Amino acid sequence: MIRRVTVPGLFPPPTYSHASVVEAGSRLAFLAGSVPIDGGGKLVGEGDPVRQAEQVIANLEEQLRAVGSDLAHVVSTDVYVVSSETSVLSAVWDVVEASGLSSGPHSSTLIGVACLGYTGQLVEITATAVVPEPEEARP
Repeated sequence: MIRRVTVPGLFPPPTYSHASVVEAGSRLAFLAGSVPIDGGGKLVGEGDPVRQAEQVIANLEEQLRAVGSDLAHVVSTDVYVVSSETSVLSAVWDVVEASGLSSGPHSSTLIGVACLGYTGQLVEITATAVVPEPEEARP
């Protein structure tokens, strides 16, 4: 269903693939940016990009569950971090790797930005995922 491609002529990425191909007929979910806001509307991890990344991943898992998917079916992400420091971007990427998103590995872009939508927000992740057929629908 998902074919992950590392292009031989390009520099090999450390923990992601260059592209993911989804066979025709699959259902896809295009998720809005997952943010570090809890169910009560409170920012989690103020000033702490690693804690915010953990909350973003937890929220992303909820989004995926709501559409019948999970982290293993994510084919692409964009990871936004409010920082120009590579050490901060790397620390957030470590959270992404530990989450299981990189187990595919999925295709991803890590982006340092000037600001995000909520006051104090330091991390956001957008994702595209395959929505597998329910087990009972499979032959």
